[in-house]
Amino acid sequence: MKSAATVAALASLATTSLAQLVPVPKIEARATASASASASDSATGSSSGSLPTVTTKGNAFFAGSDRFYIRGVDYQPGGSSGASDPLSDYSTCSRDIPYFQKLGVNTIRVYTVDNSKNHDKCMSALADAGIYLALDVNSPSYSLRRDKPQVSYNKVYLQSVFATIDAFAGYTNTLLFFSGNEVINSDSSTTAAPYVKAVDRDMRQYISERGYRSIPVGYSAADVSSNQYAMARYMDCGEEADRSDFYAINNYEWCDPSSYEKSGWSSLVSMYSNYSIPLFMSEFGCITNTRTWKEAAGLFTDDMAAVFSGGIAYEYSAEGNGYGIYTISGDSVTAVGKQPEYLGNQFNSTSDPKNGGGYKTTGSKQDCPAQSDDWDTSPFSGSALPAQPSGIEKYFKDGAGDGPGLGGSGSQEAGSTEVSTASSGVGSATATYGSGADSTGDSSSSGSSSSSGSSSSGTSSSAAVPMKAVAGGGMPAVFAVAVAVSFGLGAVLL
Repeated sequence: MKSAATVAALASLATTSLAQLVPVPKIEARATASASASASDSATGSSSGSLPTVTTKGNAFFAGSDRFYIRGVDYQPGGSSGASDPLSDYSTCSRDIPYFQKLGVNTIRVYTVDNSKNHDKCMSALADAGIYLALDVNSPSYSLRRDKPQVSYNKVYLQSVFATIDAFAGYTNTLLFFSGNEVINSDSSTTAAPYVKAVDRDMRQYISERGYRSIPVGYSAADVSSNQYAMARYMDCGEEADRSDFYAINNYEWCDPSSYEKSGWSSLVSMYSNYSIPLFMSEFGCITNTRTWKEAAGLFTDDMAAVFSGGIAYEYSAEGNGYGIYTISGDSVTAVGKQPEYLGNQFNSTSDPKNGGGYKTTGSKQDCPAQSDDWDTSPFSGSALPAQPSGIEKYFKDGAGDGPGLGGSGSQEAGSTEVSTASSGVGSATATYGSGADSTGDSSSSGSSSSSGSSSSGTSSSAAVPMKAVAGGGMPAVFAVAVAVSFGLGAVLL
């Protein structure tokens, strides 16, 4: 997510032609059940609404036999300083769902949720409106620190991540999980990359061993040209258990008036033409000049669709950074200028490409980036990753237990500077301990383990090679001054 301070850094992206607007037809919801579920005290999800579950094939997403393109909006009322959960409060989500429908979106991205609360009513209402959820599993106090990745990657942190999975895996309209957002935001912060990838690995193993459906897991990368593609290669290299299910980029290069060529999107398509997993834009929407959202339609051209599976517009609510589409005051939602009209026109009047949009069922697994001035993952190199924190196998077998919520004591200092290198095969599911979730959204992986968790020693219970890590010197991104220090250094960095 972008702060007011970040806006100035994007001003140089302006270009020079006018956008054209088109009228909009309304998109019908694809949900198949009513939103009559009532919330309970349990965080484990059970939704009466139902949408086809989304899977991956080649470099694309699919809902059943149809290719699925993301038409989304980033949604976090209150912004980074609010740190609240919009999906546990039905009065909040029910206020905003009609506006999602007017925009023509089929997906919302939420950066922070409370994994100790129930989300049935909002998830059911979203399903009834034909809307999926792309969810970040981190929260302000439970996230990786780019400057101390080895300390913040620990058992306490992973318990919270796994509890978030438990809370949302039972909903058919849970589209995907983000393992991290903009953790790597400069050349000096690439030392955190192995830990980001380790979290990605651990989440997929947890989903598999708890018996859940294969909900895609991947990473959302910052708009940093020097290492965004290197990170893409990194997340798709190495052993099968270590490779992401998708990769997403935050991109603000199309500044109205612009085009496929002027924005550099043509170069992105060329760069990622042989990428083997689904790719989409997890944030887009440059605010230089008048933002008419022409790029929202540009995402669904034949050229883009061969490589990208849509994108998520940034952002729904005005949070003082200039990116908001609506202003929220209590129960009142008002348009920011013509932003909803412009975005709705583009999403609603643009059809999905025909014949699968030229997606590929095959692609090349990437080679891991070599160490360089722009890419330093030491003390790990190549495909080597940190060993899993000691004790997390309990969560694979018994479930994560109750989530700490947004009021927990946090995890960012709960680990150790002592790390080990994971042995080959770590991350591969060895058994299915849980019965997962059925198609109605009932989740049985509530688990019985405590959420308190002891601090991780930083060593793995499996065979590992000891090594001493040097504390990362990554610099924190510039965000709103109201954000707590732990949040400012965290991976979610809304």
